[in-house]
Amino acid sequence: MFGLLLNFCLFAYVLAQQNPAYDIVVAADGSGNFTTIQAAVNSTNSVNATIYIKKGIYQEKLVIPVEKSGIHFIGEDLVGSVITNGDYTGKPIPGSENATYGTSTSYTVWVQSPDVRFENLTIENSAGRVGQAVALLVDGDRFIANNCRLLGNQDTLYAKDKASRQYYSDCYIEGTTDYIFGNSTVIFDNCVIHSKMNRSFITAASTTLEQQYGLVFRRCNLTAEANVTSMYLGRPWRPYAATIFANSWLGAHILPAGWSIWSGNNNHETARYAEYNNTGPGAGTAGRVSWSRQLNDTEAAELVPSVIFGANSIFGTDWDPTTPAA
Repeated sequence: MFGLLLNFCLFAYVLAQQNPAYDIVVAADGSGNFTTIQAAVNSTNSVNATIYIKKGIYQEKLVIPVEKSGIHFIGEDLVGSVITNGDYTGKPIPGSENATYGTSTSYTVWVQSPDVRFENLTIENSAGRVGQAVALLVDGDRFIANNCRLLGNQDTLYAKDKASRQYYSDCYIEGTTDYIFGNSTVIFDNCVIHSKMNRSFITAASTTLEQQYGLVFRRCNLTAEANVTSMYLGRPWRPYAATIFANSWLGAHILPAGWSIWSGNNNHETARYAEYNNTGPGAGTAGRVSWSRQLNDTEAAELVPSVIFGANSIFGTDWDPTTPAA
């Protein structure tokens, strides 16, 4: 009898290792706990819940509210688990007489809460080239996206709040104009940054003066559609905009000037735009604008999560998403 019980326990243990437990399973075909991701989010009262998203197209305008902290979303398949919506600036809001969506309300996914993580899935704004149309808006602190695709055109990723730290690793992010923008402190590690339109801008930082860092790209690959041959690394949406590209590969679509002004103002005069040790046909520094610079080795050595995301007057605690939690 004891041997039979032992064998059963061993079988259960092996099964558990092969099929990791999720708190909630979302499946568009009805084979999970819920058919929509929003219903799954609304249902959980636990901190640090894990929601598994099976392959399917989830046509949703998803909000993770501030009280739903620590949710970990895991897609079954990077390409097959897709959250999509098509709102854009100026589109009429259903059920209202005259109201229209703005940039901040055009999102497909809005992360308000802290400690949210997305892994192995796609977030898309399908509106097309109709103006500002956000795929992912994040203003919660300590956000992580790993092995995700962010698809859109103008304003694909809105890193919105200065009190928000965000970490993107091994992600694919595409767009046309200002498709990575905002005033959060953000690191992009080993990401593909893919441009889809000529004479436009990858980033539009709105970093505040009190923030030491804004958008930081480390070991990223900057690629483009075959017909895209002219792109700027960024333009300053607000004064003191901060953006760094370091140890990254820059394709031939990156213009020699590197950076652009924001037409109609003098934001570039206080912009903090820098590069370090980049390679590729677009990495030449001879033609760069005079108000950008190259970091020295000492400054570049500080471009690590523990420093960039460290406690300061804005962030009350240290955070290093590359170090496993104790």
